[in-house]
Amino acid sequence: MEGMWRKAKKALGAGLCVRLPAVAGDWEDGVSERRASDALSHDASSAAAAHVSAPNTPAAALPGAGPLRRSKSGTKSAKGMCAICFDPMKSGHGQALFTAECSHMFHFHCISSSVKHGNYVCPVCRAKWKEIPFNRSLSSIVPRGRSGLNVNQTRLPQQGTYMALLRQVPSHHREASGSHTSEPVDFNDDEPLQLIESGDSRDARCSRAVEIKTYPEFSAISQSSSEDDFAVLIHLKAPCANPEQVTGRPFNATSIGYPTSRAPVDLVTVLDVSGSMAGTKLALLKRAMGFVIQHLGPSDRLSVIAFSSTARRLFHLRRMSHSGRQQTLQAVNLLGAGGGTNIADALKKAAKVIEDRNYKNPVCSIILLSDGQDTYNISSNVRGTRPDYRSLVPSSILNHTICTVPVHGFGFGADHDSDALHSIAESSGGTFSFIEDESVIQDAFAQCIGGLLSVVVQDMRLTVECVHPSVQLHTIKSGSYLSKVAGDGRNGSIEVGHLYADEERDFLLSLSFPQSRDQTMLLKVACAYRDSVTNEAIKIQADEVKILRPKSPTSEPVCMEVDRERNRVRAAEAIEAARAAAERGALSDAVAILEHCRRILSESFSRKSGDRLCISLDAELKEMQDRMASRQRYEASGRAYLLSGLSSHSWQRATTRGDSTDSTTLVYSYQTPSMVQMLQRSQNQCPSPPGPRPQLRQTRSLLEKPHPR
Repeated sequence: MEGMWRKAKKALGAGLCVRLPAVAGDWEDGVSERRASDALSHDASSAAAAHVSAPNTPAAALPGAGPLRRSKSGTKSAKGMCAICFDPMKSGHGQALFTAECSHMFHFHCISSSVKHGNYVCPVCRAKWKEIPFNRSLSSIVPRGRSGLNVNQTRLPQQGTYMALLRQVPSHHREASGSHTSEPVDFNDDEPLQLIESGDSRDARCSRAVEIKTYPEFSAISQSSSEDDFAVLIHLKAPCANPEQVTGRPFNATSIGYPTSRAPVDLVTVLDVSGSMAGTKLALLKRAMGFVIQHLGPSDRLSVIAFSSTARRLFHLRRMSHSGRQQTLQAVNLLGAGGGTNIADALKKAAKVIEDRNYKNPVCSIILLSDGQDTYNISSNVRGTRPDYRSLVPSSILNHTICTVPVHGFGFGADHDSDALHSIAESSGGTFSFIEDESVIQDAFAQCIGGLLSVVVQDMRLTVECVHPSVQLHTIKSGSYLSKVAGDGRNGSIEVGHLYADEERDFLLSLSFPQSRDQTMLLKVACAYRDSVTNEAIKIQADEVKILRPKSPTSEPVCMEVDRERNRVRAAEAIEAARAAAERGALSDAVAILEHCRRILSESFSRKSGDRLCISLDAELKEMQDRMASRQRYEASGRAYLLSGLSSHSWQRATTRGDSTDSTTLVYSYQTPSMVQMLQRSQNQCPSPPGPRPQLRQTRSLLEKPHPR
């Protein structure tokens, strides 16, 4: 037994899944060091059980373990090997073997340990067992001279002191598919928020004001000229991240109970554990979840929904204190794969976790990962029609003017339904990422939570008002952000919602105005929002936008910032048009649309001036053309790559696609310093093969410092 425990510890990477780094601010009332030590010992035993109950998950899947290599042999166990410990099974060599009713064979001590911890399904095929092995000595359960017990002699181990007593699995355990407890009717059992005593607080408003800058297309228009499509760019930049937020320094308490470094988060992760996730995929997912868990603070709360044919909540919204992270890691490591894919049921359960909670952290979000297609709620596509993917999203998430609970979708591998995940993300205000290389799933999650853990602005609304009586507002290019223009063209608005620290947003307006002899006052720009850290309502009024009216025409070049944004919008519109052409089967038309856009970009003022954003856009469009070279390649990766790019440009927010998390990429990815910091942590934890690693750079640094006119 001692030797088996040594092997389990070695496979677990010396207990990496339970030995967590302390996070500043962790506290547990009344817990002594002795109790903490006892808890760690108990958790180590549970972790060993987690290893044997998830047979398709190699030890490296545990959080903090080294890089995983994808097995070329797939997920099927080699013949004659135990699917739990991967050691050989040889009858007559001092080994107790067990053959399940589904005909799969295991070492008896492996499978009995798995059953002991509540797993009543086959680790290989996920079949629900009606009879289970019972890990006790036969002499302790069968009195002398008695017979007729419900013991299947064909499945008894042939060697050793352990004997198998097969007993009927209780129906409630079969229905739970390995879940230890049944779910409550209401999910109002969320853990209370962390109470922080008032302490020294700094002026949180310092460096916490959103910057607003405006750029007219030209600074001067001659008196004799009128304009029907004059562009004005509005540029927003969120407050920068506090040093504690980026470096992970200890929290400071404020009088309202929030850390000054950032706003606490309620996060629900919705994880696909269908049969196609078995093996390396599930291992990589567990490791990525371990990274997320370890980087949440004691004020953050997490709940996990696992879904296959049905969805189940693994645990309530739990604070990520030291013990909370330990329990969460154990629950995630116990996950096994099997069954179909029911995304709608999973999102419904995730929405219920959020709706029923008694307490609310300032920031709330859902992360959805899937590697397949919903086989329960989306019927096969009828020719000429598109499935209603919005039906997968609960109405409680959809029915908001400003999306307060975004669902960030992650398509894992080549077989996921990118249309469904993109639609879910788009309708909820979230982003869609395409994890083409399965090994970068942790980087993708790291980039996402780098943003979620740095929300500084919420409920932002930008308003514009025409000043001169003859000025008219015609259109607002705002991507996926809801915008409105009044019927009389005198004012408009954009619902920006929330911003991560250091995030930037650009909105392009089209105006018209007549001839004039005097300086023309075009617009008033203002915004109102709530500071997510202080909960303070803030209003900002920008300087009025005006242009000079000289008598003679000027030879002034177009504003670089306006031209750059015009190119970005043009590229996003070309991607959308190319996607539509590809979906109707006209791949050659799609490629031609992108080629036409590349030619226009190459002739623009900003591209000729060496603007690196234009270079990045051209490289991205070229990559999309390559992924449309054939129908097979488009179906395999082109569609997902295009949709992830669309999501990124429409929300002006970083997504994972292709090599977008690589420091050498040319893809314009909207990364913020907090995202870059989290990516560095992820990539340092799972280093690449030996060789120099280029430094991650912020893609916004591609742009020159804007100079308002």
